[in-house]
Amino acid sequence: MIDTERLGQIAREAGRIAHDMWPGAGHSLESWEKDPGNPVSAADMAVDSFLKRELSALLPAAGWLSEETADDPKRLGKGLIWLVDPIDGTRDFIRGRPGWAVSIALISEHRPLIGVLDAPAREEHWVGVAGQGSWRNDRRLVASTRRDFAGSRVPADAVPKIDADLVIVDKPNSIALRMAMVAADEADLVATLRWGWEWDVAAAALIAREAGAAVTDAFGKPLGYNKRDPRAFGVLATSPAIHRDAVARLAERAAAISAQPD
Repeated sequence: MIDTERLGQIAREAGRIAHDMWPGAGHSLESWEKDPGNPVSAADMAVDSFLKRELSALLPAAGWLSEETADDPKRLGKGLIWLVDPIDGTRDFIRGRPGWAVSIALISEHRPLIGVLDAPAREEHWVGVAGQGSWRNDRRLVASTRRDFAGSRVPADAVPKIDADLVIVDKPNSIALRMAMVAADEADLVATLRWGWEWDVAAAALIAREAGAAVTDAFGKPLGYNKRDPRAFGVLATSPAIHRDAVARLAERAAAISAQPD
């Protein structure tokens, strides 16, 4: 069995390493673009290196898949893998904003066993354990139970006219933290309509699900992990009662966008 206490220590130390390089705390930071519109920083790389070393020592048999490490296809033969985003919300991180988190998930046979988010700039530490529940700062989470789609709280900068019946709330850049808001009953609906990566959502998906939220891809299908192509089209985290309405609201847009070339 995994040492969850040690995992929490590792996640908090990773958060500390990132925070010690965060411009919001007054530090200078080297950053660049991996490709147009895809930023990365020296902090991403430092946290990735730390986590690979410490998590591999914690569970040597587990494979590894991270946003900042070259993919090794040997992971596909592993029953367990670590799925990591060293800094989810890099844009907020680089700009000195607090909407970022270290994201760690342990995957077993394509499903998350443990998910951890450490967000030191927000003084938040999130944990979800399959079949046991989820917590923020040791307080057990109960997800949104909203029953009416209209009026649902959505972390967003803006919404299109077709979604004018939704209510905008504060939006961290980190998709993981936005999903965690549903787990904490601070949002009712989080949706993306783009191709995304497993490491973006694995930890938060478990945290939200264990709090009672419904979590799927944009089409309402289950999310899977440690796939040969580690992508999925969109993510949808909602109060269970509005999930079907959310899928229906997004269906036409999801079909059109997903059909476009990458």
